[in-house]
Amino acid sequence: MRPRFRAAWLARHVTLGLLIAGAVFPAWTEARAQTVLRARLNADIVSTNPGVRRDENTDGVLLHVTEGLVAYREDLSVGPLLAQGWEVSKDGRSYTFHLRHEVKFHNGAPLTSAEVVWSFHRYLDPKTHWRCLHEFDGGGFATITGVQALDLATVRITLDKAAPQFLSTLSRLDCGGTGILYPSSVGPDGSWRAPIGTGPFRFAGWKRNQYIDLVRFPAYQSLPGSRDGETGGKAPLVDRVRFLVIPDPVAAEAALLRGELDVVSGLLPIEVRELRRRKDLHLEVQPTMDLYGIFFQTKDPVLRDVRLRQAIAATVDVAALTRVITQGTAAPDRSVVPDASRFHDAIHAQLPKHNIVEARRLAAAAGYHGQPIKLLANHRYPLMFDAAVLVQAMAREAGINIVIDTVDWASQLARYNSGKYQMMSSAYSARLDPSLSYDAMLGNKSADPRKLWDDPEAVRLLARSRATADPAERQKVFDQLHALFLRDVPAIALFNSAVITAVRGNVTGLNGWPAGQPRLWGVGLR
Repeated sequence: MRPRFRAAWLARHVTLGLLIAGAVFPAWTEARAQTVLRARLNADIVSTNPGVRRDENTDGVLLHVTEGLVAYREDLSVGPLLAQGWEVSKDGRSYTFHLRHEVKFHNGAPLTSAEVVWSFHRYLDPKTHWRCLHEFDGGGFATITGVQALDLATVRITLDKAAPQFLSTLSRLDCGGTGILYPSSVGPDGSWRAPIGTGPFRFAGWKRNQYIDLVRFPAYQSLPGSRDGETGGKAPLVDRVRFLVIPDPVAAEAALLRGELDVVSGLLPIEVRELRRRKDLHLEVQPTMDLYGIFFQTKDPVLRDVRLRQAIAATVDVAALTRVITQGTAAPDRSVVPDASRFHDAIHAQLPKHNIVEARRLAAAAGYHGQPIKLLANHRYPLMFDAAVLVQAMAREAGINIVIDTVDWASQLARYNSGKYQMMSSAYSARLDPSLSYDAMLGNKSADPRKLWDDPEAVRLLARSRATADPAERQKVFDQLHALFLRDVPAIALFNSAVITAVRGNVTGLNGWPAGQPRLWGVGLR
């Protein structure tokens, strides 16, 4: 959506936004004896079942409720959470975890090895449909062959082979952090009830498409120290967190300005300048580790010639595109490795030159004669649509005829899952390790149509990146993968976006981090 069009769009929707806001935010009748932090979600959660029926919003809410043995720190290394420590066997196949003694579940029961074993057995049962089962059942980098309680506070997990990325995979946000649950989270028949976890907040209620309520868990024992990713400094400072589902951005902004919301994240870059003028608000712009880009269907009869994909890439002035679309809130990035990653070295930071002459030469060599190429885009995510418009205009300079096909988000997602498209303006959610970023796009396209890239050499390099924990060795692998990515052009990486959050002046302690998910522990109200 272009700035002029979006301004008109905002004007047309102000009345609608105010009506929605009035419906969603009835006057508070309680005396506000409790401290209630009100945060916006742009869409409802999918379920309360962590790592199973999930999306980004679901992950973000439930990570306040459940916790795993380990988690990501602020610097994206892996640290202890429910485990106070662990040992790894010499052959790298066995991990022995020692549980913290003071931890309690939300029902008051103490954490023991029994709940850890039960939780892992549940995740590893195919009937659970755990998001990350494929990583541990023989389809990924290792198979979990045993989960054993050695005593009440010690658990041993055994793998079929060494897997240096085992702990980071357990920590993945899309895996629900492999949260440890109390068995009565499910019914006698195994059907899901509600999460009984160990986190700083307890799940209290969900009114679909309206709100999710979490309440402070008084018995929560935070790890010492300041906030550290998903690990330490997790003290709950308010009595209740209410996530309000408000898809309409105008309604959300209006509610914030009226004092009916305390935290609004996911703001558009175009809104930053106006909100920065307000003295009653604080604005935070946090770069994340997602990836916006243009995806190619490399099996398409027109685009299967790599020279045409290289030609389109050569037309894109990534620096200018990023500056215009994100209003300066993000930096251009032509690498799959996010800018915030420690592996984003000088090689990944280089931006290939915008070269129209070379683009024309490559297109001609590929036998391209101006036939239309459809580029899928949607209006749900304005950054995706804006990127499509600019890529179309830039390609036109080289005589490449890109036609934007605008569809609703559900249709675009279905086309992505089936691989039925030519080009697509889309994005990957934050991956906190480069192996995961490459894994999202790299693999057997015949077996998994979502994959963009199936070069055998790249597949081997990805496996190498997951088989070693040595940072120097991994850096070499990621540098090689980057060179192949620029050569094969299965996609054009554009930028890593920023999460833009506005909070009212009485909110304290809110800090973003590269994962992009909300962390409302350690957040208070003056």
